[in-house]
Amino acid sequence: MRKPDGDALVASGLGIVTAIGQGADAVIAALLAGRHAFGHMRRPGRQLPLREGQASTAAGFIGAEIPDLRLPDGLPASMLRTASLSGQAALAALHEAWTDAALDGVDPARIGLVVGGSNLQQRELVAMQDAYCGRERFLRPSYGMGFMDSDLCGLCTEAFPIRGFAHTLGGASASGQAAVIHALEAVRSGRVDACIAIGGLMDLSYWECQGLRSLGAMGSDRYADDPASACRPFDAARDGFIFGESCTAIVIERADRAHARSRKPWAELAGWGIAMDGNRNPNPSLDGECAAISTALSMAGIAPERIDYVNPHGTGSHIGDITEVQALRDSGLDHVRLNTTKSLLGHGLTAAGATELAVVLLQMRAGRLHPSRNLVEPIAPDLRWVGETQEPHAIGAALNMSMGFGGINTAICALAC
Repeated sequence: MRKPDGDALVASGLGIVTAIGQGADAVIAALLAGRHAFGHMRRPGRQLPLREGQASTAAGFIGAEIPDLRLPDGLPASMLRTASLSGQAALAALHEAWTDAALDGVDPARIGLVVGGSNLQQRELVAMQDAYCGRERFLRPSYGMGFMDSDLCGLCTEAFPIRGFAHTLGGASASGQAAVIHALEAVRSGRVDACIAIGGLMDLSYWECQGLRSLGAMGSDRYADDPASACRPFDAARDGFIFGESCTAIVIERADRAHARSRKPWAELAGWGIAMDGNRNPNPSLDGECAAISTALSMAGIAPERIDYVNPHGTGSHIGDITEVQALRDSGLDHVRLNTTKSLLGHGLTAAGATELAVVLLQMRAGRLHPSRNLVEPIAPDLRWVGETQEPHAIGAALNMSMGFGGINTAICALAC
């Protein structure tokens, strides 16, 4: 393995919570085994409410929900009592990443935090609105904090000694990766010595689920009675993305600072790119995706032929998957190994970019690529897809892509170290 220069920017800590496992070891084991957790979602507030005299006509929205969230020891009961699901997931992921990077040895004034995502706690807010309808004057005071995106920043900085800066960054489904990019730039500029990027858990209510279904973005009509088959990125039978709860925290710092605390970096994050389509609508842009890829590779000083693995955005949308395949071809990346992380985890929306970057790092360290579920008839059969079983593969240079509504395209290049 190569040793990065001392001033290289590295991921020195990682924390991850998904529907198929919590913690780096559990998640990579589940990924390599090809496990999933798709079903009809059961969290209160995720099903369309039945009105008086109305009969149920549908099984509900399909997704993957975290079964049992383990919280770190020592947090005040008063904090946990008012923390939302999104807040609890952020605390769990942050605790793992903090411990992994040994951040207790860093001056709190030199640690920053970027929470990727906006409108993260919608289900909790809708549930409270429904519960207090007709008696609004008795609304719980925590509602006044929970509807603000700063709530997760306040929660995390109360639980952990982060005193440099903390704010949120919204980029729709690119939020998690955009947060990592912001953290990279904060450390590179010298603003802080370490910066934590969190891809926040977007806690959808039935309003958001229905809105995304009405938009044609979320599936699945075709597999309403077969949830396990619904999530199928890059497959000819795809009919939209399938939601999956996740939350990921990644610590960014310079390599020499990580080595000074005897931390082994997960990877060097050598280049990144952001490009806008100039388009409010959800349809993707080939030019925007190619621009983000080109910027990331140029910054890293890496020719396309040196990339040996790409973790694509791959949601399972009709147009999005086709556009992304073409972007890979036009960028000279049609030789790389590919798999479909969302086919196992679902689409984490605001968390997706950070979670899937973490999956790149987990596979890089494991030297193995996880399988792709439901990839029965690939839309691009000539590309080098990983099939139904895991495969050994030494990742030297990888590219992770993430795109969001509003025409946001991001890419990050990671190098093994």
